[in-house]
Amino acid sequence: MPAPVPGSAGERRGADRPDEPAVVAEELSKLHGSGPTAVLALDRVSVSFRTGALTAITGPSGSGKSTLLHCLAGLDRPTSGRVVLGGSDLSRCSDRQLTRIRRDRVGFVFQAFNLVSTLTAAENIVLPLEIAGRKPDRAWRDELVSVLGIGSRLGHRPAQLSGGEQQRVAVARALISRPAVIFADEPTGNLDSHTGHELLALIGEAVRRYGQTVIMVTHDPGVAAQADRVVFLVDGKVADDLSTPDPAHVHQSMQALWG
Repeated sequence: MPAPVPGSAGERRGADRPDEPAVVAEELSKLHGSGPTAVLALDRVSVSFRTGALTAITGPSGSGKSTLLHCLAGLDRPTSGRVVLGGSDLSRCSDRQLTRIRRDRVGFVFQAFNLVSTLTAAENIVLPLEIAGRKPDRAWRDELVSVLGIGSRLGHRPAQLSGGEQQRVAVARALISRPAVIFADEPTGNLDSHTGHELLALIGEAVRRYGQTVIMVTHDPGVAAQADRVVFLVDGKVADDLSTPDPAHVHQSMQALWG
């Protein structure tokens, strides 16, 4: 892919201060339910996420990885502890302030795509801006569409797109507002291995090309190994942390931690 032209939309960055962590969790705990049936999903988790990097969060089923992602993104409030996203302490934010932060500073990519079936791909991409009452930047949209290779599919509705095309539209939608952080929850879960690999390459390109910060939950060691860093959760706690991971090390850590 060609390098972005100086001063173009592609040269802009998702975070204002690349030397500071994009997101920080401090002593984060989350309790589901109450009484004897209560489940401790997160147990005093402290972890920070570097700006301009792709970090994978992995762990066995029930380890708390999706709960952590939801708390980091402001979709769920922790029972105790705090999350600081781009300098904003989410624990001190009202519901209205959280909504504004999610709208203006966060992008989401979900396993189920979550596209609106009655809208075209082009309409789905700019939907977050429409909801916020903001006018789309046509040059930025066109750049995303070109990089993601979906220019010929903009007039199609989700049912007319393949799974990979739908997820590409979802990635464009996540990037359209130039968020500080993109949270991806099992983004390759509904894709075949080839399409999933292509999607991860595109997410990696967003990190390299646009300085984007991506925090991704996955249970797949092959997917996790493509990240810049892997955080392992077991029983709601950080059990390991690998920088510059490779498939062998990720697999070895998984085997050692939960077999």
